[in-house]
Order: sequence, then C-alpha cells, then structure tokens
Amino acid sequence: MEYQQKQSRTQLALYTTCLDDMIAEENSVRIIDRFVDGLDLQAIGFGAMAPQGRPPYDPADLLKLYIYGYLNRIRSSRSLELECARNIELIWLLGNLRPDHNTIARFRKDNPKAIKRVFRHTVSIAKNHELIGATLIAGDSTKLRAQNSKKNNFNLKKVARHLEYIDKKLEEHQQELAKADGDAKEEIRKLAKNRERQRERYVRIQKELRADTSTENPQISTSDPDSRHQIVRGTITEVCYTAQTTVDADHKLLIDYKITNQNDKKAMGGMLRRAKAILGTNSFTALYDKGYHTGSEFKVANDIGVDTLVAVPGIGRASQAPDPAYNAEHFNYDPQQDSYRCPQGHELTSNGNWYRARNYRFKQYRTKACKNCPVRNGCTSAKQNGKILQRSEFTAFIEHNARRVTEQPDIYKKRQALVEHPFGTIKRQWGFDHIITKKGMPTAGADFGFIALAYNLKRLIKLGWKPEIRAKHRTNILKTLLITVKRSKDEFLAHISAFMKIQPSYRQISLISQIV
Repeated sequence: MEYQQKQSRTQLALYTTCLDDMIAEENSVRIIDRFVDGLDLQAIGFGAMAPQGRPPYDPADLLKLYIYGYLNRIRSSRSLELECARNIELIWLLGNLRPDHNTIARFRKDNPKAIKRVFRHTVSIAKNHELIGATLIAGDSTKLRAQNSKKNNFNLKKVARHLEYIDKKLEEHQQELAKADGDAKEEIRKLAKNRERQRERYVRIQKELRADTSTENPQISTSDPDSRHQIVRGTITEVCYTAQTTVDADHKLLIDYKITNQNDKKAMGGMLRRAKAILGTNSFTALYDKGYHTGSEFKVANDIGVDTLVAVPGIGRASQAPDPAYNAEHFNYDPQQDSYRCPQGHELTSNGNWYRARNYRFKQYRTKACKNCPVRNGCTSAKQNGKILQRSEFTAFIEHNARRVTEQPDIYKKRQALVEHPFGTIKRQWGFDHIITKKGMPTAGADFGFIALAYNLKRLIKLGWKPEIRAKHRTNILKTLLITVKRSKDEFLAHISAFMKIQPSYRQISLISQIV
C-alpha cells in the first residue's frame, strides 16, 4: 500500500518565504495584533517593564501574548514562555521575541487596572458597532477556586479544634516521657517540640482572627490571603473568589466584572452604578436571582432610576405562620395611616419608634385584638404578645420589585439564559474554573480580567468584527510596497487600491509587483 510521502527534513527550498506568509489572512492572531496596535497603552496605564540589564519588553508585545494565550486556553506564564519558542503564530505575533516566565508573570501581576481598561475598550467597540442594546441586562456571580486549600484556611472554631487536639497530644507525650528511657525518651521529646511549634503557629493565627473586627466570622487564608471559604452550591464549599459579572441581552457580551470575596447580598447596588456609567443610560431593566434580594440594594436601584427584577426568596421557616393564610404577605398595609389590616379585619398599628437591626431600621406593628381572636393559633405561635409584624425602611422598594416580577414573568425567565452563557463558555468549555494567580485580590482580578477580555473578543470576532489598520501602519505598508515595485507614487496608488483595506502579505506584494 502506498502512503503520503513526507518531505525530507534536510531538503533545501528553492524559493524562500517570509514569516508573514505562514499566517493565513483570516487567522485570529492578526486580529489580536491589530486590536492591540490600535490601543494607546500609555494612556490606558501600561508602563514599560523595569529594565534588568537590557532594554525592557514593549507592553504591547506582552499584552498580545496574554490575549493569545487566554484565547487558546493557555494561562500559565511558564506555558506561555514555552509557546513563544515553538508556536509559529506566537513567533509571528511577537516577532520572535522570547520573554521568560518571570517577565510574563510580572506583567499580569503589575497591571490589573490597565487590563480592566482594555476589557472596557472591547465594551466600547461593541457599543460603537451597535452590538449592545442597553435595554436589558442580567447580573450574576460564579465561584472560582483560589490557590489556597481548605487545609490552609482558618477560622476561630477550626483553630480551637487544632489547639484542643495538640494540647491532648502534648499531655500524652508528657505521660510517655515519664515511662520511657534512653533513645525512646529523646524521640518523644522531638515529637513534643514539633507539637509545641505547631501550637505557637495556631496561637498566632488565633490572635490575628480575634483582632479582626471587620466581619462577624473572620477567616485567614495562609496561601492566598484575600480568598475566603464560601458555599459554592448546596453543601459544597471551597476556598475561592466570587466573580460578579453583568451581561447585555443582545449578544451576551460582558459589560462589567468585579472580583470579590463576599457573597451576593451587597453586590447589586455597585453593579448597577457601574452598568449605568458604562452604558451611559439608566433606561434598562436589570435581572438578578434571589441571592441579590436585599432591601438596601433596592433603594440604590431606585435612587439611580433603574428597574430591577430580582427573584423573591421564600419565607423562612421562623417567619411562617402556623396557617400560611396568615403569613405577613396577606396583611394589607395602609401608607396613609401607617398601619396594617389582618385577614380578620383587625388594625395593627405602630408606636412610631424605629428599631435597629444589624443593617437596617424597622417598625413594629401589633393589635390588642389578638388576645381574643378566634384564629390566633393559626396566625401566630407567640404565647403572650400576639402577632407582631416588622416593616423595614426598605419594604416599599422590596414590594415594588415583587410587583414588577409578577407583572413581567416572561422577561425574568430570560435571566438564566443570559448570565449562564459566559459562565458556560469560561468554566465548562475553556476549563477556567479557578484563579491561577496568588497573593491577593488585585492579581486575581487581573487573571479574570484577561478571561473576560478573551470572552468578549471571541464574541466580537464571531459577530464579524474586524479591527481597522491604524493610519501609521497603512503608511508603513505603502512605503514597503513603493520600494518593492519601484514605481512612482501616483502609478503605484492606481494599481493597489484593492489592497488598501487589508495588510498585504509577501505573496500579495509580489503579485502587485508583477501587475505594475
């Protein structure tokens, strides 16, 4: 049987070719090249790399390298270093530059804000090409594992368990020392010293935790200090970061992102403010799931004039009445009288005082009619005071949201299809389910910034967008062609008008030369 014949590795080529001819005109690497060349990197905030004995690398080249890497699922600085030496597309893109992995890693670590500005530039491109509708957006978050194991994450309860275990072991060692002799005694002393060193470490962590008064349940992560132990779904937990994202409905393009280490409760207000600034309007509707259902955030949405549709969570078991017909939502509020009327027709009034909970103020409403009400046992389980309703300062905004959700169920159903599209691409298709960087939230933000940037560029390319060649580059191309064909400028322009919209390759230059 005959097979396809390979070319000999030692065969010399009769006709030489340039590197540019090895990259197809429709190759996405050319789009990356033109996209970065069209940016004013100094204005965006990229500084030159600090020289270490020789001239630094151009930030444009390192940015091209990272965008290419993330678009092709390569994030590690060492992997990118390796690809620079063997990947023909990267050799073309970087002009055969080969930065080492330390230089590559520092570029990402040192430029989180500039990377976000490049991402914002993709949003501007989408707006300029009318790919963002700015009428319906959706927000959601996803958890991304940090470079910190559960073993190296501590809270007060966990540290107390470790100290209790160590104290127990130290007591056992003391008892063993009393009975041992010779080499056995020396071995036990070594074990006891190791336990004491461990104890000192946990005592130090315990002091740091007790000194942290910023949160109710403080944590310390020793490998990546800003990461936090959070619930991912159900009962599954991870030490991770939270990526808050906002998606436009028209083409599922990301318009905003932010890396945090908190849950969704207090995130919606900031997301809406940023969305308003980015889109330049507040005439859009925002969709969120029930994790964002927080009264103070609804007030923020109302203050900036944005309509929200946030899923209404179910009533907690502690707030349920014995008979669901007497739950709080069945009591009618009269804003004129500042009172409630129960299903039995009794009026519940307030003494006018505001009481303070952890994050909000509220009033209490009650009635003396509860004492002799025939349905009291179905309305409340309280033995003495009867039914007491609480109304927070944000209840009116919560009720307005609930009304919008009820009136527009078809719009809210679009939420999951919008927000899960980027997450499905990023986490399931690309496999980016973790943060690759360490040592803090800014570097984690830089990592996710490149992910978001790559996602938007991928979407833009699929939607048919192609960056224009800058005027400076057009001039360089014309000069090259003039030298090649050796003709006057007027005659030259008459023959290459068809090539003005694209960057000619070596093959095209040769063709023009023959025509002229």
